[in-house]
Amino acid sequence: MISFFEASLKQLSIHHTGNKLVEEYYKLSDAPLKIDDELLGNLLMQFFLKPFEKVNEVYRFYHPNDNLQLNEVFHFATEIFENNALFHEDSQQLAKHLYDVANHPKIKSGEMYVAYFQKVQIEGEQLDVIGIFKSETKDTYLKVYPEQDGFGMSYEQDAISINKLDKGCLIFNVDKAEGYKVVVFDQAKSSNDSAVYWKDEFLKLKIRNDSYNQTSNVLGVYKNFVTQKMDDEYEISKADKIDLLNRSMKYFKEKETFDIEEFGNEVIGNTEGIESFKNYKKNYEEEYQSPIADSFEIAESAVKKQARAYKSVLKLDKNFHIYIHGNKDMIEKGYDDDKSMNYYKVYFREEE
Repeated sequence: MISFFEASLKQLSIHHTGNKLVEEYYKLSDAPLKIDDELLGNLLMQFFLKPFEKVNEVYRFYHPNDNLQLNEVFHFATEIFENNALFHEDSQQLAKHLYDVANHPKIKSGEMYVAYFQKVQIEGEQLDVIGIFKSETKDTYLKVYPEQDGFGMSYEQDAISINKLDKGCLIFNVDKAEGYKVVVFDQAKSSNDSAVYWKDEFLKLKIRNDSYNQTSNVLGVYKNFVTQKMDDEYEISKADKIDLLNRSMKYFKEKETFDIEEFGNEVIGNTEGIESFKNYKKNYEEEYQSPIADSFEIAESAVKKQARAYKSVLKLDKNFHIYIHGNKDMIEKGYDDDKSMNYYKVYFREEE
């Protein structure tokens, strides 16, 4: 979805931000970095843009008061897009803002980069882009070089690997009134409290409600419905749960559009279960304020990503794992009174 074949890096400012909570400080540069070395420029392009190659989710800037101008990053990005002469000054303001929201003890200090790119493509459109990045992880590197009749060795501490960008976002100069198109990258796990500040506190982003998001949400909601909610309402075996998940994944892989009535009839298959899923979906929409349409185009990339989270493995004690990919009628569950143990009977035609 995002490509950089014709992209170029036009401006770059570097600052350092610490953790305000532990009394670290920020340091601002006086001027943008001059990049005269072509190889350095190419390495920076790889460092900044490569992490976004497989990013699919598109976000928008927002503010809790529904006034976009109160979103600091939106405000300074707009100034830069409208008057490029303010690039470095606004990059300093962005660094100060990042410092102000660093209010968790586990947030690491690091270099903050604000970059201006041209001809970055998203969804088939080439656009100017503002990139905001942060590197926190430092490494020690060894360097081996020829010396007289052999080799010498040196090292550099606290160096930055071009393959270890910690956080980043790309702001595309389009759809300003809706909060621009924004893609975001964060190495930290989303469950980590220190990760929240980048997307939620610093950038203040909300997901764009497109087909990718709709597809991902329905698959996620249905997975939770089958694996968690159904136990509260029905007596259902793990094998039957796996079958329901497999049927839903088959539906999304074969269809071009999702229709909730068709999905319910083909995948769930009974009126009571269909109504239970619809209610579960409605509760999710209300709790997370994330409406999911009853009909939408299926995004193949979202299906592929969610498929990795759909498990088709039946784990039996620590002795056996049964992978269920097809017809659940080929497996039967029973109980052996003599051994006082459960069992599964598996039918097959050929052994491969």
